[in-house]
Amino acid sequence: MTQRLVLASNNAGKLKEFSEILGPIGFALHAQGEFDVPEAEEPHATFVENALEKARHASRLTGLPALADDSGVCVNALGGAPGVWSARYAGEPKSDARNNERVIADLAEHADKSAYYYCVLVYVRHADDPQPVIADGRWNGEISATARGTGGFGYDPHFYLPQLGKCAAELSPAEKNALSHRGQALRALVEKLR
Repeated sequence: MTQRLVLASNNAGKLKEFSEILGPIGFALHAQGEFDVPEAEEPHATFVENALEKARHASRLTGLPALADDSGVCVNALGGAPGVWSARYAGEPKSDARNNERVIADLAEHADKSAYYYCVLVYVRHADDPQPVIADGRWNGEISATARGTGGFGYDPHFYLPQLGKCAAELSPAEKNALSHRGQALRALVEKLR
């Protein structure tokens, strides 16, 4: 039996990644936009609080179980920035290109280019679920001033993986799912849901 699940996002890249992992275990994911759910506010300073806010919002407006993530890139030399503000680091409207430009500019004077992607997933069975299922994942790399690859989204063209000699945007979807912060968090979530 397939369980309908609303993804508290309209990001096509996330919907595709999540569906590839959750589909085989019986979840049919639907973007919140299919139900005319507006984006939730993300007023919090932590990934987990923002993810919980988004999951409860989507569940409340659809009456369905909901899954939300909050994720971003954290650059060590920048004190963890852009962090929870990754999607809007260069301001509104959201722009991957401008966000990448700002990170590279902010990091230009720093020798330490180390960074990590971080993801928190929150699954709620209903809007007032007192026991949300929470999982997270972390993917270490470095910020490269030179963009490489055409896959992925966000900071992927500049997220360099020294152990592979590639940027995240050069990985196939299967390689990315196997390694990424979101893939790690999804696998941890799947174990908890089972």
